[in-house]
Amino acid sequence: MSTPAEAPSGASTAPASAVEQRLAELGITLPAVAAPVASYVPATVSGNHVYTSGQLPFINGKLEATGKVSAGTEGFADEPTVSPEDAQKYAAVCAVNALAAVKSVIGDLDRITRIVKVVGFVSSDPSFTGQPAVINGASELLGRVLGDAGQHARSAVGVSVLPLDSPVEVELIAEFS
Repeated sequence: MSTPAEAPSGASTAPASAVEQRLAELGITLPAVAAPVASYVPATVSGNHVYTSGQLPFINGKLEATGKVSAGTEGFADEPTVSPEDAQKYAAVCAVNALAAVKSVIGDLDRITRIVKVVGFVSSDPSFTGQPAVINGASELLGRVLGDAGQHARSAVGVSVLPLDSPVEVELIAEFS
């Protein structure tokens, strides 16, 4: 499995901000903002907050996995499943994609003063109850990249299905100066 928007080998362009530098230190390149899959915008500004739309785990424009998150002890064999560990990695990809959406409307991720709220959705097998651990992928990534400014309130919700049969979706509210 790929990691979130891996930096191409030999990339010579320097990150534009301290936040992007930290992403680069983690081996992550901020992708272009993902195109909406319906009638909405990826992010919108209200006052000094950015609200992102739900971000799917697109890597290089492709949804890397589909199906319900399952620990393997539940579900039906004929349904595609994603392990909780892989789903956690995909939640981190969603967070990176959300940061790209934030950058698309405020121009510089260094303007983020804090992540206020993260909402994570996990397409779950009906008996799967590990949604908080899955969404930790997004929360931990934001903490590693933004430090104290990445600490946030959060909801982790199990749902029956997500757009494009994605295993996870993450949205966030960021405060900026």
